[in-house]
Amino acid sequence: MKTLLKKFIYLTAIIGCMVFCFLLFSIIHLFLKDLPYNLGLKNQLLSLCPKTPNCVSSQEKFSQNSIQPITFEDSLEQAKERIYQVINTMRGSRIITKEFLYLHVEFTTPVLRFIDDLEISFDRSQSLIHLRSASRTGYWDLGVNRRRVETIRSEFNKLKYEKD
Repeated sequence: MKTLLKKFIYLTAIIGCMVFCFLLFSIIHLFLKDLPYNLGLKNQLLSLCPKTPNCVSSQEKFSQNSIQPITFEDSLEQAKERIYQVINTMRGSRIITKEFLYLHVEFTTPVLRFIDDLEISFDRSQSLIHLRSASRTGYWDLGVNRRRVETIRSEFNKLKYEKD
């Protein structure tokens, strides 16, 4: 009887350790799995898109992922203020990084909680706003990132005309 009890305690301890390790790994994986590694400016350029349809960029050469940058005629500060206004009115947006010539925004989908990254680079010398919008997971985004960038462009231009 004593041996059976010792075996039971030993087996329970092993199962408990395994469950603890599994939960610890799952929690760490949950927090680290979706951290993007390719964000930010490198030599004043946004990262290129992968060869998948869930990313668009105005600095991309691959036509499937290419979009036009946004042009502005007013000052850089006014253009940045308009972009901030547009971003802050969009559902699920959260500004992560706000630097002088760079902006990183996360967009979270309402139901499934997928996260997309929007990066914005301001080119003062050419009066351009470069954008890159990419899904963190999956292959296909059903055109969500392209529509998001076109919505930003449209709302940005509407604010310009409302100001005039």
